[in-house]
Amino acid sequence: MQANTALQAEAHAAIAAAAAHVNIAAYKFVTFDNIEEMRPLYQDICKRLALKGTILLTPEGINMFLSGPRSHIDEYLAWVRQDARFADIEVKESYSEEQSHKRMLVKIKKEIITMRMPLIQPEKGRAPFVRPATLKRWLDEGVDDDGRPVVMMETRNAFEVDVGTFENTLDYRIDKFSEFPEVVAQHREELEGKTVVTFCTGGIRCEKAAIHMKNIGYESVYQLDGGILKYFEEVGGAHYKGDCFVFDYRTALNPQLEATVTTVQCFACRAVVTPRDQLSPLYVYEKSCPQCHPERDRAPAAADNSAGAA
Repeated sequence: MQANTALQAEAHAAIAAAAAHVNIAAYKFVTFDNIEEMRPLYQDICKRLALKGTILLTPEGINMFLSGPRSHIDEYLAWVRQDARFADIEVKESYSEEQSHKRMLVKIKKEIITMRMPLIQPEKGRAPFVRPATLKRWLDEGVDDDGRPVVMMETRNAFEVDVGTFENTLDYRIDKFSEFPEVVAQHREELEGKTVVTFCTGGIRCEKAAIHMKNIGYESVYQLDGGILKYFEEVGGAHYKGDCFVFDYRTALNPQLEATVTTVQCFACRAVVTPRDQLSPLYVYEKSCPQCHPERDRAPAAADNSAGAA
């Protein structure tokens, strides 16, 4: 395992050295009671450093997806960490030739991720978590350290799951995260005696999910620390099929944290558009896709040219 981890780190270092831009994802649940005052400060520093992406400021904490040159990202993070509330914020990185976002937004919202469960307050105690290397070992063996069968559980939306997920994962096909509490409550009894590991892209949804599941009586539940992106960074793609959907122009990252070119995201409805769907006349760049085009019920299916070049 140490050898694999070292090789993974060496590969990431090589990619980082060659890339023009660093893309960061970071969040922290903490009381953030002066968001109105802080918003213009975040706007100013991001503008000065020419960063692009999205920052969400909420009473329960902060969530950030930003892209820019290494020196600019480092200066920004040093500034953020001057605020004692965010001094220990953890950051996940990936790399690209272009900035992964096209504009810069600093938004104020009620929640980092909408769940509509006000009793869930991660700041007062985070969910039990499992590190990526430990999870890989559990999945290798099929059981956790106590000998309980391990079950992976999706907390992401269905269209994200379709791009890639862990093997043998419970996927309840939710369309938005606020549906998760009701759905997961319906399946508690059938998961008794098993260890459930919730996961998502970067850790936010699965952290809230695991806390909620503990609250409603799940006996053994963990979140994947750092989500899929941290898993890719530390152990690669073991037990994972496909890519990981991300909410920027790259659309998806492979286990090497490289942007893939097989899928795009519809500008209008945000659905994932597969290579086959991109052949449809209903797919119009930055306007529509087969899922949202007004003529979708009357148009012929796209030709399947996937066998055209072996």
